[in-house]
Amino acid sequence: MRTTRIAVFALTLWLPSFARADTPQVIADIAPVHSLVAQIMDGVGTPELLLPATASPHDYALRPSDARRLQNADAVFWVGDALTPWLKATLETLAADAERVSLLEAEGTLMLEFREGAVFAEEPSDGTDAHDHDRHSHLGTDPHAWLDPLNARVWLSAIAAELSRIDPDNAAIYQSNMVESQKQIDLLLDQLNQDLEPARAARFVVLHDGYRYFEDRFGVRALGAISQSDAAAPSAARVKDIRQAMEDAEVSCLFTEIQLNSPLLTSIASETDVKVVALDPLGGQLVPGGELYDKLMENMVKSFLSCL
Repeated sequence: MRTTRIAVFALTLWLPSFARADTPQVIADIAPVHSLVAQIMDGVGTPELLLPATASPHDYALRPSDARRLQNADAVFWVGDALTPWLKATLETLAADAERVSLLEAEGTLMLEFREGAVFAEEPSDGTDAHDHDRHSHLGTDPHAWLDPLNARVWLSAIAAELSRIDPDNAAIYQSNMVESQKQIDLLLDQLNQDLEPARAARFVVLHDGYRYFEDRFGVRALGAISQSDAAAPSAARVKDIRQAMEDAEVSCLFTEIQLNSPLLTSIASETDVKVVALDPLGGQLVPGGELYDKLMENMVKSFLSCL
């Protein structure tokens, strides 16, 4: 009887290891994407996060351990080279055998352009689609598309479809998880819309033009941005323009990011006597995992309300 128990115990130890060997090795580039992938993989496996959420994705230097993970990956989900242009060649080299899915290219994703100038143009009042006015912006695509929950909804579908294709044995789980996660996105969107109602008329300035998806989805509007992007320092003329616009519009709030340190923003805030609040669009203050995306969006709204 003792021998039988030992044999059964040994088998139970061996089976999970065997199951893990069949689980796809999946990597996501940033924490919000990792969260969406984790939701789809719940009950099957756990994806790995490539870039720390406390670091800027534009200039992150991969470690040797990161390279090894990419070499062993079956699938890599990433926003796209608009966010991490340095990563494209790296994936083609280190993850050549993996399925590489750029979520910005997923069918149904809403993509917006960076806005021109330090002070943003007002939305058209003639019923014209505002997005048409920006379609030919030479500044390129704004990659922060996860800040629109409807894009996250689209990406859940794309992630489930790809995982179901490479791992058909678990396709039913992926599809079921997708349905439940999309329901949660719908509930989240309704709640955040209600919560942000008091802030709809407020004017604010952001450190860089990276929140348009959030603004468009929830009906809040930045007056302008100190920098055009988080990878570029503003010119003296741009700083002068935004300072004057802030004074004219009586802006009371400046938004920075926990991933970025801007002495210039601190200087402008002290000179204009406005409140500074740090946003966390990458989830650097949160624990990575399936719950991160909802908490990230909820914290974005709380930050807006605390300042506006």
